[in-house]
Amino acid sequence: MQAWIPITIAAAFSQNLRFMLQKRLKDTRLSSTGATLARFVYSAPLVALIFVLYLFVTDQAAPVPGRRFFLFAMTGGVAQILATICVVALFAERNFAVGITFKKTEVVLTALVGLAVLGEGVGLAGGLAIAVGFFGLILLSDPPSGGKIGWKRFFNRAAALGLGAGLLFSVSAIGYRGATLSLPVQDVIARAGFTLAVVTAFQSVIMIVWMTLREKGEFTRVLAAWRVGALVGVSSMIGSFCWFTAFALQNAALVKALGQVELLFSYAATLFVFHEKVTGREYAGTALILISVLVLVLFLK
Repeated sequence: MQAWIPITIAAAFSQNLRFMLQKRLKDTRLSSTGATLARFVYSAPLVALIFVLYLFVTDQAAPVPGRRFFLFAMTGGVAQILATICVVALFAERNFAVGITFKKTEVVLTALVGLAVLGEGVGLAGGLAIAVGFFGLILLSDPPSGGKIGWKRFFNRAAALGLGAGLLFSVSAIGYRGATLSLPVQDVIARAGFTLAVVTAFQSVIMIVWMTLREKGEFTRVLAAWRVGALVGVSSMIGSFCWFTAFALQNAALVKALGQVELLFSYAATLFVFHEKVTGREYAGTALILISVLVLVLFLK
């Protein structure tokens, strides 16, 4: 098995855990922006510390980035902030599992953005997997409440937030892959760790400044929620490091396609943690997405 496959599965598990914790923050005490900030502000110091320790243990110097690195990294960082806000807001519209599934539009969009920006194709198996997963998303975009007809059944607030998150996450994925590939070092962990350290520090500063100006008092509430916030930071750090390492090893679209295995974890959380209902149509849509994951794991060479 190629190394990027278990690394991506670990990333998906950690990301699902982080979204569970962020949903809890959103449901109980924080705004969507505040729950998003918790992800970055609690993980950035941990990422920087671990990266410095890794350089010390391996006796390496920090990579020297160029302008291309900062262009990709900063673009990816801003896109990820906006995407996370969309996902957290989406949890108020649909159940946890469907919210996570909507986010998976990023798979198709990452393939398109990756082809346009980095010139990376996905091959026959990758294209088939992405197509099957997309049909699953169409099923999930139909809201369970009914009553709407025509285009309004599929183009609604939840769908808009999900598609917006997917597009922004695709931009961030391509940005991070471009950033890691631009660093002049061979060590994959050093490339991923440096990119992650720079991006999380940048994201923390951006969000703290924004909230100080636009959401007075919310930063203080984020700090007050440190017990859950610290768990968000740890799970975010683990997940992000795994994602960045996978992006350094493999085409970002294929990494995101395999990352749909996160749906298994999200449905377990929906049923056993949040005790939310799941409809037959939602199960069918998710089944198609899981088939796309199997296509990747079994046939991708």
